[in-house]
Amino acid sequence: MTVLKYSRQRESIKELLNSSCDHPTADMVYMGVRQEFPNISLGTVYRNLNLLVDLGEAVKITTPNGGVHFDGRTAPHYHFCCNKCGEVIDLELEELGCINDAAGKNFDGIIESHSMMFYGTCKKCLKSN
Repeated sequence: MTVLKYSRQRESIKELLNSSCDHPTADMVYMGVRQEFPNISLGTVYRNLNLLVDLGEAVKITTPNGGVHFDGRTAPHYHFCCNKCGEVIDLELEELGCINDAAGKNFDGIIESHSMMFYGTCKKCLKSN
């Protein structure tokens, strides 16, 4: 097993994700981390975000409009995506583990997990109408 070398930049990216509740895009992470590391490249941010996802230390959330957001909260939870502004929000809902069992009844294999995205209009967009 290869030991991963410590990186202050990666640690900063991870801290930004863990302290953020707005599910930033890579560009947003890049702008935030540049405060501490002005010479960091967008490519370095992308590589480290993907590495954190591969290590299970972050979650990659793909939205229908093609946008990709990142989440430092890795415990199972659900998301809401606004159809108007594209914002991704944590949806506080009890984990629906029964879905794995229901899906497994008609599947010739083992269901280990699931992800779920809910869509609609967020409160902010409702108020602006």
